[in-house]
Amino acid sequence: MKLSKLIPLLFLCVTILSSCKNENKKDAIIYSKKVASTKIVTLLENPSTGNSSLPRLFATEKQLFMSWVEQKDSISVLYFSTFENEKWTKPFEVNSGNDWFINWADFPVIAENNGNILISHLQKSAKDKYTYNVKVNLFSAETQTWKMDVLLHTDGTSSEHGFVSVVPYGKSSFYAIWLDGRNTVAGTGGHETHGGPPMSLRGRVVHADSTMEPDVELDNRVCDCCQTGMASIDDAPILVYRDRSDTEVRDIARIGLFDDSFSAPHPVYNDNWKISGCPVNGPAIAAYKNNVAVAWFTAVNNFSKVQLAFSKDKGKSFGVPVQVNNSETIGRVDVVMTSKNTAIVSWVENIGDETLIRAMRVSEDGAKAFPVTISKTSFERASGFPQLEIVGDRLYAAWTNVDGNKNAIKTASIAIKDL
Repeated sequence: MKLSKLIPLLFLCVTILSSCKNENKKDAIIYSKKVASTKIVTLLENPSTGNSSLPRLFATEKQLFMSWVEQKDSISVLYFSTFENEKWTKPFEVNSGNDWFINWADFPVIAENNGNILISHLQKSAKDKYTYNVKVNLFSAETQTWKMDVLLHTDGTSSEHGFVSVVPYGKSSFYAIWLDGRNTVAGTGGHETHGGPPMSLRGRVVHADSTMEPDVELDNRVCDCCQTGMASIDDAPILVYRDRSDTEVRDIARIGLFDDSFSAPHPVYNDNWKISGCPVNGPAIAAYKNNVAVAWFTAVNNFSKVQLAFSKDKGKSFGVPVQVNNSETIGRVDVVMTSKNTAIVSWVENIGDETLIRAMRVSEDGAKAFPVTISKTSFERASGFPQLEIVGDRLYAAWTNVDGNKNAIKTASIAIKDL
């Protein structure tokens, strides 16, 4: 997210793209034929208008929600809609402001629990570029009222707070996690300075009436600006994020609420990716009964990969990961589960001169279906992180389409049987 952190990553990406170009020509020819013949993706009429971006999907067993942001001159407007009777409902304007922090990688999130709704946004707290707070907007099913602009954290520091994930918790509450910069202000230059105080990972229970349980520090040293992910098993959250060792190894870790207490951080898999800056490429997680799937991006040894690992014991341990991509990838993953041993993964990759959003069904035993192209997209940061969710027998996707200086949300669905 920060320029000083992105320079090493940009150099890494250029190296990867150059080294992989020739060996991927054959794949490009094969995939291009498949792309041209694919007719299984159904585009949906959008609820958004104007300059829209940052879509986020959330699904229950029967309902699909989407939040997004529209820019209207200097005003940022947060909306959400539900997908009902094969179409998006009229957008509901949740909140707006002229002092929000809008960023391609750090976006609002939405979750629903028995009619209660939580939607977050980011608001500037000081003049420095990366000083902003997480605010949550809560709808109570009991009172049928909204409470807006509720501060998620109470440390009072002018520092970075963001990269939020939320899951339902209990009958009417939510569990929220975020990356927290309160410790970074203790060092000169904040966490942008290499070797300075790191970001931490924190979490807390948020009730529908806007009251909260005390926040907990879950990890005191994490990667600075990679997205977090979270799922729920038996009403217990399990979360994934990019960790950060003292030697700058930044692999994916998990923390679970096991036996009524949070576990210590544990690696999903030891990629041993040592990188001095944040790659701005977080993991995704999905759960099916007691089973879990985690997808993530790594570029250890200058070789870019999208990895997928399965767990049979509620995320306490994971098997050896499956490499998902066949062509050069820039990551930006998401994942959903269709059964206890099958997942659908999405990622962004380059094939020939095109950048594509791809999806693939992958089994725990390593079997992979043929990848499906959801849409062409852009290598630019503004294209963001495509989203997946499942409702019934269909897979739903949302992403940001970049056309010059104009952004527009796109949504689509695919029959799961076709993947």
